[in-house]
Amino acid sequence: MTTFGALCKIFGFLIRNQKYNKQCIRYAKEGNIAARDELAREKVPVWAKFVVDMFGGDKTVINVKGLENIPQDSACVFIANHQGYMDIPVILSTCGKQTGFISKVEILKVPMLSSWMKHMECVFLDRKSPRQQVEAMSKAVKAVQAGYSLVIFPEGHRSKDGVFRDFHPGSFKLALRSDAPIVPVTIDGTYHMYEEKGKPQPATVNITYHPPVPTAGLSKEEQAAIPEKVHEIIGSALVDRV
Repeated sequence: MTTFGALCKIFGFLIRNQKYNKQCIRYAKEGNIAARDELAREKVPVWAKFVVDMFGGDKTVINVKGLENIPQDSACVFIANHQGYMDIPVILSTCGKQTGFISKVEILKVPMLSSWMKHMECVFLDRKSPRQQVEAMSKAVKAVQAGYSLVIFPEGHRSKDGVFRDFHPGSFKLALRSDAPIVPVTIDGTYHMYEEKGKPQPATVNITYHPPVPTAGLSKEEQAAIPEKVHEIIGSALVDRV
């Protein structure tokens, strides 16, 4: 399938499910956030799985390890390496937890998709505005403290080739300020689904959810050691770290 064909089918799926989006919007206006969250928790993984299927086809295999490591009674911050566009759909379709992510503010211009992201309590970041970045971080901390898990990619950009790069330490502020446990996530193979050839294709993807790393009550020295520790954990499950 071509990229254009996959995207058309994905937006067609969103259109067919627009009634659920409108229902979530209505719940939010009524202040019934619990009902909105329940509906989003049910529908978002279905959409994410559809996206994975459109780009990978029926020959794509997603191998999942470590689901038992994901906290079920509290929010967490998923820290993952970033190989490709399919990282988010793969996480959303496998983690079994209501989860949002940090996104570029430009996504707000995309109809329907941006609405669902708001239902997921995603946080939109304007990299051109330092002030907005501070506000976005504050919003993200409040979201996690309110019980919404979030995904962060500390590499900053897609590697596009599977190469595992250094982390930006500032990406860990969310977990440290919210005292939320970090669940390191290793993603291995998603770049094959699009970035490798610039078009959708099947692949074998391995995703590993590692045991959580606590952040509450740490000394400054212990906090400073977190990025390197999490980087090492994620890299330990990559076939090729170079």
